[in-house]
Amino acid sequence: MTFSTLPKLDRLPASLPLDGAVRLELEEGIPILRASNTVQNRIEELLEKQKATPLSSEEETELDCYEEIDDYLSFLNRTVRNLSLSQNQSSNINVSS
Repeated sequence: MTFSTLPKLDRLPASLPLDGAVRLELEEGIPILRASNTVQNRIEELLEKQKATPLSSEEETELDCYEEIDDYLSFLNRTVRNLSLSQNQSSNINVSS
């Protein structure tokens, strides 16, 4: 199985908590990384503020960083899910042979 290049994060938002920023969930036995409720609430706060008034440059940068983190977690989750599906398909082929 080939993987595309691992994306690189250049920075993290200053408001990102060092502990508890990400939670781990199981979906059909596959571990999935999700932003914590604290992080999700901060993103929602920034998005709501953005609807009402322009964000400061610091807030724009923060929101951009959160978007990069979301893309990164999505990439990791897809990679783990695809690897798991690939392994399951290989196991099913070996069992039925």
